[in-house]
Amino acid sequence: MGLLQPEPGLLIWMTIAFLIVFGLLAKFGFPVIQKTLDERRKYIDSSLEAAGEARRRLDGLEAEMDGMRQEARKERNEILKSAADAREKILSEARQRAGEEGERIIAAARISARNEGEAIVRDARRQVAMLSIAVSEKVLRGRLEDERAQTELVEKLISEIEQKGKVSDKEA
Repeated sequence: MGLLQPEPGLLIWMTIAFLIVFGLLAKFGFPVIQKTLDERRKYIDSSLEAAGEARRRLDGLEAEMDGMRQEARKERNEILKSAADAREKILSEARQRAGEEGERIIAAARISARNEGEAIVRDARRQVAMLSIAVSEKVLRGRLEDERAQTELVEKLISEIEQKGKVSDKEA
């Protein structure tokens, strides 16, 4: 017969051998296998818990990092705004000082020009008076032989020139 049609005796012995091997495995092998599987399950569970905890910490760190980025942006914007304000203030002060300095320089130049103009006018009057006197003196010498007549005429001319000079000073 063959393996496809086993004899009843062989079948009984095979069943007994199977039960003995199964009993030994149940007594000694399955507990070891079960213990190893339980340890492996615990290791996997603890690894999953550690991964979950790491994920939660990572999420927390990412949220904290986002908050820090936002705060850094806010501080950067405040610094830029304060720098822009300071720049505008400095520019404004510089413009104001430049305007004041320009006005001061212009006022000083006007005063200087007025003083120089007055000095030029006074000098011109003095020179005109001296020329007038010199010309008058030469003209009158020819006309007036008498020293007394010359002196009266010169004094009269000088007083007229002085009166004209006072009137011109008042007009200026």
